[in-house]
Amino acid sequence: MRKLPAKLASQLYGAAELIAERGLDGTKIDDIAEATGIPKATIYYHLDGKNGVLAFLLGDLLDLIAGEVGVAVSTEEDARTRLEAAVAAQLGVMVEHPFLCRALVGDLGRATRLPDLAEALRSAFYQPIEKLLSEGVADGSLRQVADPGAVAMSVFGAITVAGLSAAVEGSSTEASADAARFSAAICELILDGLATRRTRDDHESGERP
Repeated sequence: MRKLPAKLASQLYGAAELIAERGLDGTKIDDIAEATGIPKATIYYHLDGKNGVLAFLLGDLLDLIAGEVGVAVSTEEDARTRLEAAVAAQLGVMVEHPFLCRALVGDLGRATRLPDLAEALRSAFYQPIEKLLSEGVADGSLRQVADPGAVAMSVFGAITVAGLSAAVEGSSTEASADAARFSAAICELILDGLATRRTRDDHESGERP
């Protein structure tokens, strides 16, 4: 994908609502051109068609998430507190951009196969969370986990599904309230778990409760 001029990039957001409503298969390049005011030839030159438009929109969403998560994890708080802030940061970005999230829902299978998406996800979220998990062990706010990469991916998945639900189903006011509620629930789950202390102790010792 060619580097997009700033004006062109801002115009492409006009395609997000269209793709969210129709899905990429139901959206013609002519529709995108009309919605964004960008000539078809320019879209093909910079983005190589509809897949490129979707790739740009989702890549931009990941850039926004990376920026907010980066701010959240760069404070002087302990790792647990920064992890909670990172969860809230990603949810906040998602509910602020509901059409991008809806476009992702409609074409999730296609989106996961877009070139460079895996690496973009890793740099936007997985790596910062893995680093927090390590720092949490060092500062005593988080316990050691066997597979930090898998834990980071699981956290991202939980946030993404919750954020999609909040962004897709409610109004902007409801979405903000849902984001706060989901953030609290996700943090409670990943930080405190569901098992009682006795159950965890019995499990670790190999005994049945």
